[in-house]
Amino acid sequence: MTVEKFIPNQTTTLETPVKVLEAGRQQAGENTSSNPAAKIGFVSLGCPKNLVDSERILTQLRTEGYDVVPTYNDAELVIVNTCGFIDSAVQESLDTIGEALAENGKVIVTGCLGIKEDEIREVHPNVLAITGPHAYESVVEQVHEHLPKPVHNPFEHLVPDHGIKLTPRHYAYLKISEGCNHRCTFCIIPSMRGDLVSRPVGEVLDEARRLKAAGVSELLVISQDTSAYGVDVKHRTGFWNGMPVKAHMQQLCEKLGELDMWVRLHYVYPYPHVDDLIPLMNEGRVLPYLDIPFQHANKRILRLMKRPGSAERTIERVKAWREACPELIIRSTFIVGFPGETEEEFEELLDFIREAQLDRVGCFAYSPVEGAKANDLPEPVPEHIKQERLARFMEVQSEISAARLKQRIGKEYLVVIDSVDAEGAVGRTYADAPEVDGVVHLNGVHDVKPGDRVWAEIIHADQHDVWGIISPEDDEALDDEATA
Repeated sequence: MTVEKFIPNQTTTLETPVKVLEAGRQQAGENTSSNPAAKIGFVSLGCPKNLVDSERILTQLRTEGYDVVPTYNDAELVIVNTCGFIDSAVQESLDTIGEALAENGKVIVTGCLGIKEDEIREVHPNVLAITGPHAYESVVEQVHEHLPKPVHNPFEHLVPDHGIKLTPRHYAYLKISEGCNHRCTFCIIPSMRGDLVSRPVGEVLDEARRLKAAGVSELLVISQDTSAYGVDVKHRTGFWNGMPVKAHMQQLCEKLGELDMWVRLHYVYPYPHVDDLIPLMNEGRVLPYLDIPFQHANKRILRLMKRPGSAERTIERVKAWREACPELIIRSTFIVGFPGETEEEFEELLDFIREAQLDRVGCFAYSPVEGAKANDLPEPVPEHIKQERLARFMEVQSEISAARLKQRIGKEYLVVIDSVDAEGAVGRTYADAPEVDGVVHLNGVHDVKPGDRVWAEIIHADQHDVWGIISPEDDEALDDEATA
């Protein structure tokens, strides 16, 4: 979607891990008809960063011989990886824990909401154990306590070098750091995930290379603060392929750009050195796509949020980025109804998005998350005004998004196929991140498969998605493959 409220659509159901694991077993030639291993159900909630945590836990459990099953009834124990970012996410997590307890009875809770153990136990006192975010070892230890390690042959139940991934085979999330050093007053992420801890640069690049070898063609680089990568280690020099590489965002992107993959940057904090990444995008070394949360435009509100910038300075930077890289796509997020926000300050935000003409925008009404410093600010905005401003914001941005997508009509784009159904193929261009942005509909196209890339001409657009037809050269190639 181009403009959205919080919708918990990042939820990974019990079935998702099973489908991924089954596909891997079939590729490895394993017998999937019977497996006496201890059986675990797994539900992952929240953002891509949480999904990566789930992948790491599942990888360790599979390495130890545990099986993952798609129903509560088949599981001997259920793990729920929770989200606790805003109130609706907290409620979804508590509801999911309750469902797992009702259907299964043996539940281990982990993830961001896990730091609020008292709150969880007040609602669900019978959970077996609770751990916080990225507590991989603790989760596995709790599984051992309540469901002992199965006896298994590691040569029969192989885990791929790149681990278990819960995304389609052709793209994967690459987490480069954990935690955040900022103290934005609306956010409680540092209290849940701690300060910034960057992964060694060689380790990150090794994982990227393993993913490429496994068939991944698109990397989605994520963290709590991607552009701060390496700050905590003072941009220490590491080594990769026998060559020195600094733990710095620019050098990391340069090396990732050598892998001949789509590299997409998410959660980029607007530091000044982000300007240095734009030439890499213009050169095609990383995708010309920047996910950069501006949060607001008014200088006073930004100060209250403890965020940098102002409308004038941000507009200047956006114009400079687009001059340096004309194909650049900018995605951002904003908060309306922040405590103390006046009608005039909200109108300034609307004026800003009209002038900035951002391609993809998400908007949230301020949510007074427990523990956020902003809750103590005076003059909270009434809920009905927050919702009214959210609707007005979305109406303006929808018009902007529709106009920008219509500019694509008549142009050709390389489209990566994500799925194929009865209506045809659905894919994305470089301008579209999975799950959060729009898609390209290729109606009537069935002779492709997920991960394929085809050239398509855009023939129609609305405020979210575009529709295309296969370019003549690719159409002929597909016909040749079908008749071969």
